[in-house]
Amino acid sequence: MLQGFKDFIMRGNVIDLAVAVVIGSAFTAVVTAIVNSIINPLIALVYKPDPDSGEVGPAFTGIHGEEVTFPLGGLLTAIISFFAVALVVYFVFVLPMNKWKERQAAKAGVVDEAVPAPTETELLIQIRDLLESQRGTVGAPTRSTEPPSI
Repeated sequence: MLQGFKDFIMRGNVIDLAVAVVIGSAFTAVVTAIVNSIINPLIALVYKPDPDSGEVGPAFTGIHGEEVTFPLGGLLTAIISFFAVALVVYFVFVLPMNKWKERQAAKAGVVDEAVPAPTETELLIQIRDLLESQRGTVGAPTRSTEPPSI
């Protein structure tokens, strides 16, 4: 029972996921602080903050006369946070883990050579030969394995 649990935990994808979640949540706070400290003040240089909500972004007058602010700062925070966290997780964890798995496979002698897929003509010839052998026409004259020329 414990061996099965150990095998499950030691799978690369489980470890990748756990590390990504922990680092992603920790790094999100850092990126959010950077965006709130640098990006949002830069946006505030161009747009006046909404006095009611404190949101920074372009303000427009609505149909009923009240001013509506589109919170551009919050949107940029979310976009930059997502890409920064994804970038860090990929380069710090996913890429090294993939390299490690490739080295482990090379040490184990596993060769990942792509076998070329048979062509459509080759598959049809195999199907024809199989059907002929099932019908019992093995002794019948064989046909050419070359496709007919036009």
